[in-house]
Amino acid sequence: MRLHLPLALAASALLAGCAATPSRPAAAPMAAAAADDNLNAVAWTQTAIEHDLIYLQTYREAQSHLLAALRDPQWDALSKEDRAAPVTGLPPAVVLDIDETVLDNSPYQARLVKSGGQYDEASWAAWCKEERARAMPGALAFTQFAAAHGVAVIYLSNRATDLDTATLANLRKLGFPVAGPAAFLGLGTVLPGCEQIGTEKGCRRQLVSQKYRVLMQFGDQLGDFVDVVANTEAGRKQAIDGYMGWIGTRWFVLPNPTYGSWEPALFNNDWSAPPAVRRQQKLDALRYN
Repeated sequence: MRLHLPLALAASALLAGCAATPSRPAAAPMAAAAADDNLNAVAWTQTAIEHDLIYLQTYREAQSHLLAALRDPQWDALSKEDRAAPVTGLPPAVVLDIDETVLDNSPYQARLVKSGGQYDEASWAAWCKEERARAMPGALAFTQFAAAHGVAVIYLSNRATDLDTATLANLRKLGFPVAGPAAFLGLGTVLPGCEQIGTEKGCRRQLVSQKYRVLMQFGDQLGDFVDVVANTEAGRKQAIDGYMGWIGTRWFVLPNPTYGSWEPALFNNDWSAPPAVRRQQKLDALRYN
């Protein structure tokens, strides 16, 4: 709490102070801290109980539907574009993104906020190799439940394939079921005859579809479920057209305000633009009524 002295008392105190001390140059005003658009997002991710409750709610809801999906031989959570083989006779699996879906990388984001830095592949790889990411609430219990009922757990991530050893070690330390190296499909995994565009996961989902009937998918990005042809507001909505009925039954979407493809969609996907320009375009995207 800030206490406010009466004006006269404050003035007399100020005059007395001036009389008692020699004059000195005025102190330079403190420079205002640069705005960091990610500060609130990272703080919310790390401290808000609401964040944890959303994850628990999502994974518990998924678990409540899993056995029914397992009993339905035609149940499948892959889009028609990603289903490259008939589901009949295939063993069941669940497909999960890793970062901000099962592993919490907010310490890496917090370091960037504190240092004023930006994401780069070297610092990201170094963080992954620390193998210190924590489990997201509810993720461990769900994946263990799935594995206990004979459902394969596949981690489909945009972590590079050369981070597989560190990533699988991190998952194992936390108790996540990891059947082996094939459980991790990182960026760089190749499906012959399928051309990957950027970091889209469609080819890897097609690879999964050749081996498994996918009961559920989990992710914090739209691209964890379908390939996004045009990363614009309209294009993102179009990508999930026809699949809204799957939300909460086959597709389980988790919150990530700290980063994601939603952000560059606001500035025409142009990361080469100066930060001030990108920030202004994000401001221009806000709705005021």
